Amino acid sequence: MSHPDSQSHSRTQVHALFINGQWVEGESQIENRNPSDTSDVVGHYAQASVAQVGEAITAARKGQKEWAKTGLEHRYGVLMAIGDELIARKAELGELLAREEGKTLAEGVGEVHRSGQFFHYYAAEVLRQIDERADSVRPGVEVDIRREPVGVVGIISPWNFPMATAVWKIAPALAFGNAVVFKPANLVPASAWALTEIISRQDMPAGTYNLIMGSGGAIGDSLISSPDIHALSFTGSLEVGRRVAAATAANLVKCQLEMGSKNALIVADDADLDLAVEAAFNGAYSGTGQKCTASSRLIVTEKVHDAFVEKLIKRLEQVKVGHALEDGVSFGPAADARQLESNLAWIDRAQKEGAKLAFGGERLQRDTEGYFMAPALFVDTTNDMPINREEVFGPIACVIKVADANEAIEVLNDTHFGLTAGIITDSLALATEFKARAETGCVMVNLATAGTDYHVPFGGRKNSSFGPREQGRYAREFYTVVKTCYVKA
Repeated sequence: MSHPDSQSHSRTQVHALFINGQWVEGESQIENRNPSDTSDVVGHYAQASVAQVGEAITAARKGQKEWAKTGLEHRYGVLMAIGDELIARKAELGELLAREEGKTLAEGVGEVHRSGQFFHYYAAEVLRQIDERADSVRPGVEVDIRREPVGVVGIISPWNFPMATAVWKIAPALAFGNAVVFKPANLVPASAWALTEIISRQDMPAGTYNLIMGSGGAIGDSLISSPDIHALSFTGSLEVGRRVAAATAANLVKCQLEMGSKNALIVADDADLDLAVEAAFNGAYSGTGQKCTASSRLIVTEKVHDAFVEKLIKRLEQVKVGHALEDGVSFGPAADARQLESNLAWIDRAQKEGAKLAFGGERLQRDTEGYFMAPALFVDTTNDMPINREEVFGPIACVIKVADANEAIEVLNDTHFGLTAGIITDSLALATEFKARAETGCVMVNLATAGTDYHVPFGGRKNSSFGPREQGRYAREFYTVVKTCYVKA
């Protein structure tokens, strides 16, 4: 195996692809720049050809057969080793992640640590793969129900959680005996490459894990349309998710989709307003609002509306926006120029359509050239405004005033999405009603909508998700197939 640092192009190190146990050159390269400081080049990363996607899939089909026969303790040890190294190197890798994506250093370090925890969790799941048995309705016949690997899994991950989202797909895929062909978002190749470098040093059959970097249009489409993969897990936009569903359906390839959202946080009459403000602040603005779980709709009852808005504005006034690696920074930049332009376009559009900008929303200048903007808060919005219907994916939240909690839940459900929803209330009865009526995959009571655990299922309803749930033991529904065995002694 050649060393990963050995590839060069025009005297510049190009981080290579990883196919069939080897680091290989791509057909071209891209430059990865820091959105906090566009003069900072994070690295140069190879771009795969369509032919190399096919080579990775062929290698994965061969490697998977060997990996599936690997003993459980060996497989457990591989996943534990990956998790151990991620956690041991979280400061270093967290800084790399923050440089390329723009989230704060603390968030970057936390994401790498969580990625290590995912590998540890699924390492344990390797040893918990216990099949079922049943009595037959026929005398003398026994029935075994076993789970087997689905085969070769294509994985396409987004740019907002460049390591964690990839890992919560890769770890269970490997745990249950599958091979992986991984295509990260082209905006954030550094984290994917660093993860791959760790995985590449593990004792796994060649082809068990492959990294193909490249554009969604060429390389992503080639992966999703391949008849030679067995399953495809995708996290990204609704528009692209629909294309993935159509492409995989044409080949009857199993697919799992996590897509858009328009999450809401309800602030009820009896809410602790300090708690409500922190939940809204963390849910709507952490990670620069670039989270699928962000609470971009703040549905507030009229009794507490004015007081809540006043407190939230005061909280926003304390925000420090700047370079992601700078001490004391609350939020970093948008991930790239296109995302910043989209955010600013939404600020302009919402005002033209009648929303009142109560705070922020302007582009900010800092000591370094980056994609900075002040977090924005709109008031006097209605649920039928486009900014409350479509996913924005930026540090922008809209307050919707309602008469009471009943109307709040109706407004919460009036959306094409259904990933997360939250409520701030001291009423057990209202919390119970909310949990029953909210048409989302995850509900939070007296917590921010952003923030989930790794050992329990994650996913949504409506246009937010399609296919089996991710994370926890529920992941086996996607990464395994069921075989029913009848035996007459």
